[in-house]
Amino acid sequence: MSRLDELIRELCPDGVEYKPLRTVATISRGGNLQKKDFCESGIPCIHYGQIYTRYGFSATESFTFISPQIASKQKFAVKGDIIMAVTSENVEDVCKCVVWLGDEDVAVSGHTAIIHHNVDPKYLAYFFQTESFSAQKRKLVHGTKVMEVTPDSLYDLIVPLPPLPVQREIVRILDNFAELTAELAAELAAELLARKKQYEYYRDMLLTFTENRGGGLIRSNIKWMTLIEACDYVDYRGKTPRKTDNGIFLVTAKNIKRGYIDYSVSKEYIAKETYNEVMRRGVPQIGDLLITTEAPCGNIALVDHVDIALAQRVIKYRPKNGNLLSSFMKHYMLGKEFQTRLLAQSTGGTVQGIKGSKLHQMQIPIPPIEEQQRIVSILDRFDALCNDLTSGLPAEIEARRKQYEYYRDKLLTFRPLS
Repeated sequence: MSRLDELIRELCPDGVEYKPLRTVATISRGGNLQKKDFCESGIPCIHYGQIYTRYGFSATESFTFISPQIASKQKFAVKGDIIMAVTSENVEDVCKCVVWLGDEDVAVSGHTAIIHHNVDPKYLAYFFQTESFSAQKRKLVHGTKVMEVTPDSLYDLIVPLPPLPVQREIVRILDNFAELTAELAAELAAELLARKKQYEYYRDMLLTFTENRGGGLIRSNIKWMTLIEACDYVDYRGKTPRKTDNGIFLVTAKNIKRGYIDYSVSKEYIAKETYNEVMRRGVPQIGDLLITTEAPCGNIALVDHVDIALAQRVIKYRPKNGNLLSSFMKHYMLGKEFQTRLLAQSTGGTVQGIKGSKLHQMQIPIPPIEEQQRIVSILDRFDALCNDLTSGLPAEIEARRKQYEYYRDKLLTFRPLS
């Protein structure tokens, strides 16, 4: 029997009380400090946006400061308080927390809830990460473009409240688990980075067909053709199709990553009834190559699903005959040689873009089909290891994250007091 089991058996054998947050906490809104108020030293402060971008689970020091004059008009969190960001761009992120464990009080900006309580602070913050909390939170969120939870509505959240020794043992377990998970994730991330560099090295070595500069290989049996000579194309730039809540998945430039379509971001749809009209210039087929022409420019993907529509800033290429593999095109056009030439052809300041007329005239090498197949076979193995979200190192990292979330939610679920 574990130490936690012993404590539960000793201190709450009949179950655990589930109570509204109002019974153990007082909640106040943050102040009105702004980023323009930051200075190099002074009173520590936390801006709500930093909770998403700079802070982890807990903190003992702030990244920014304000002057005593500005601080005199602010709201403060004290040691042990939980600072919750109550405004976000999406439902998943809203209510992200940081536990303040610093000895000095910290000023807190608006769009936050400062939760002062009489339970273990980390225990409560861990509960705020659970699916049980998320299910309750989703009922409180309001807004369209900006998601928000009203601080006062948090009082009605139902929280499991075991005795303090049980809370502290759960925190000890989760702190250890989180530390081990973070260490393993860092190791896997380092391995993933090394594999990506290895993949990029071999890709650029295998797919350098120009002059022998910097180690590039000279190939004598290579035919060069422009994209418009080698492929049929459809330029989907033009009028933005009307979007709907469901229907046919609309692949935008945001969905096209470094070699694949990411269906988890920018989930937009068009109506099935308008699909043929929207795609009248050409319906995508599996294996078609997609390239983004702006925001971002030069990302490549192969079509892997027929029930998709294509949006603006996307051009589709399809090889005209069996002498060119679209998978070879994908690897080559992701490589340094092509991307360097693409960047040289693009225009714009903050947002780089390329005109379709210029893109069509860019040349690609066409080695013998056997050579293309050999190169694709090698690079596909590297690609799968680095980028495939269902296998390889990214999947291992994701599995560790899910394992941690499973045990965290399990530890924070109790038999209710009968």
